[in-house]
Amino acid sequence: MAEFLQKNDLQVAAELVRFIEDRALPGTDVDPASFWSGFSQLVNDAAPENRALLENREAIQAQIDAWHKERRSAPHDHEAYCAFLREIGYLVPEGDSFEIDTANVDDEIARVPGPQLVVPITNARYALNAANARWGSLYDGFYGTDAMGSAPPKGGYDQGRGARVVARARVFLDEAFPIEKTSHADARRYYVHNGALLIDDQPLIDPAKFVGYTGHPKAPDRIVLRNNGLHVELVFDRTHPIGSRDQAGLADVQMESAVSAIMDCEDSVACVDAEDKVVAYDNWLGLMKGDLQESFDKGGKTITRALNPDRAYTGPDGLKVTLKGRALMLVRNVGHLMTNPAILDKAGNEVFEGVMDAMITTLIAIHDLKRDGGNSLHGSVYVVKPKMHGPEEVAFADRIFTKVEEILGLPQNTVKLGIMDEERRTSVNLKECIRAAKSRVAFINTGFLDRTGDEIHTSMEAGPFSRKDFIKRKAWIGAYENQNVDIGLECGLSGKAQIGKGMWAMPDMMAAMLEQKIEHPKSGANCAWVPSPTAATLHSLHYHKVDVFAVQKQLKKGGRRAYVDTVLNIPLAEYQKWTDAQKQREVENNAQGILGYVVRWVDQGVGCSKVPDMNNVGLMEDRATCRISAQHIANWLHHGVVDAQNVMQALRKMAEVVDGQNAGDPLYHPMAPGYDGIAFQAACDLVFKGRTQPSGYTEPVLHARRLELKASH
Repeated sequence: MAEFLQKNDLQVAAELVRFIEDRALPGTDVDPASFWSGFSQLVNDAAPENRALLENREAIQAQIDAWHKERRSAPHDHEAYCAFLREIGYLVPEGDSFEIDTANVDDEIARVPGPQLVVPITNARYALNAANARWGSLYDGFYGTDAMGSAPPKGGYDQGRGARVVARARVFLDEAFPIEKTSHADARRYYVHNGALLIDDQPLIDPAKFVGYTGHPKAPDRIVLRNNGLHVELVFDRTHPIGSRDQAGLADVQMESAVSAIMDCEDSVACVDAEDKVVAYDNWLGLMKGDLQESFDKGGKTITRALNPDRAYTGPDGLKVTLKGRALMLVRNVGHLMTNPAILDKAGNEVFEGVMDAMITTLIAIHDLKRDGGNSLHGSVYVVKPKMHGPEEVAFADRIFTKVEEILGLPQNTVKLGIMDEERRTSVNLKECIRAAKSRVAFINTGFLDRTGDEIHTSMEAGPFSRKDFIKRKAWIGAYENQNVDIGLECGLSGKAQIGKGMWAMPDMMAAMLEQKIEHPKSGANCAWVPSPTAATLHSLHYHKVDVFAVQKQLKKGGRRAYVDTVLNIPLAEYQKWTDAQKQREVENNAQGILGYVVRWVDQGVGCSKVPDMNNVGLMEDRATCRISAQHIANWLHHGVVDAQNVMQALRKMAEVVDGQNAGDPLYHPMAPGYDGIAFQAACDLVFKGRTQPSGYTEPVLHARRLELKASH
């Protein structure tokens, strides 16, 4: 039984009280009495409104379900459907034009397009890796992945592959930083003369791209260049194994890579109680204080990782130039749905976890606001808020943070808000969602996976959905992606906030990423999610090829390309004459993804996993991917495309496959042959009870089953 302490009208788990009073509060100038008094009032005042918003979600969903049921035998009437959504308040009127007035925004958000990482805050090593991924080796990115078309060789260093890496890197340098009358491929000497960079006595075609250097100007150790706002560092070292074989002594090309990183308290973690939340909050505290460290064994040696320092150079004018050594960090809070047993309100109910996150992550960020050269140089805290449904829920989040700022003594709008456009009612009311927090908005993005999960759940009664690969080919998805950018630009986000795109989910397929993900900056997005620091380094190449702000300028001039009517096209299956083999493969593919993710979530508390699909391609799975797969099977079950026996056979078959894929994990507990473990039951709940889950979310099932497992140990 967890120990609770009374704090005003709250009962708070003792370990969370100790963390807040002994670690989080000291150094913030917020006294414990004021903190608990304000927090208690916030929790108890916000709970009724939070609960009412959730009840409104269910009421609207019930009306939509009833509308579809009444018309199931007739062809879908799109005009009548849109009129109905307006009538019930699902679609709200779009107001007059406006622009956001968010102030004190850091350059990484407002003025520097680039890759963005999302990592589980509960894993200190991953969090440090992400923060330090501001810079990454292009040589390593090319050599250690399939980015050049083939997988890296096993064994020792392959000189032939190394030579191809160097040649490929010099092609990039010629494209981004061309030289008068010569090429980086032929260069033998880089030096600085009278404040200018010369390469074999020739200047850059654009000399302003030279930012600075270290070492002696006649033979610099490092030279830093800038293109489209991103920096590139040339590292010279003739004693280095690579530099010693290079005619110019070039040992590496360091890319400014993950400009920003989201430290995630939501989809990629498994935080179900006070114990888990303290781990998350403690790592966020270490990042905000700048003292987070993690030690681990690698090759028989203990490695200690910490945050990287900033980088210093001598500028062309001889003055010091400092570049950030770490990604700008945002923190993703939990949405409005879930509660957590770490704190009970005055009625004895679990508190809404989103309110708890708002208060505690903002408190922790005060440590950063009080130090020089930390995360934000402009006195801001960046919070990403997921899973909000429509403008009234965004307005509620805005009011919560206003109250948090008041309690903690922070200026209003210190907290900047990221609005994730991943729920259908937010997509179709995006302009009004932005308006609801127009002085806080620093980020909007699209998230295809959660967005598709909500698409299926919202229209569950409309009919069977297409197979997952075909859903992505329907008109609604292109309209959704384009409208997000268009409305962001209309609302003045360019130069003030990020317009983002979603995750590349195949971390081992970097050649494909290089070919395809350039479409994100081409679409006008000034950030996009990647699954690893190496992927961030490689994705940064796209931002050197594409001037995002020039793209945004052209798009804004052209006006909107997509409208709500198209976004509301339901991706139902027009052709439903699937063979038994096609149906079986679809269900098994979904089942494998669900099981591969859920078994580690429930049994080990791992919130984000690389799960091989049926073709043995490793895919990044989190709650969003789990949601889409579970809702898809639930939809086909509901409409008789498959029956319960088919689905259970698929789940059992895929459980054996997942067991085999995890055979080398000593912590893994097989699901077969008993199929009676808590993790397998959780997967069954997600599918067979998927239609009744709130908005189709996986969290209620996962949290309940994880708590059940923890209680059994």
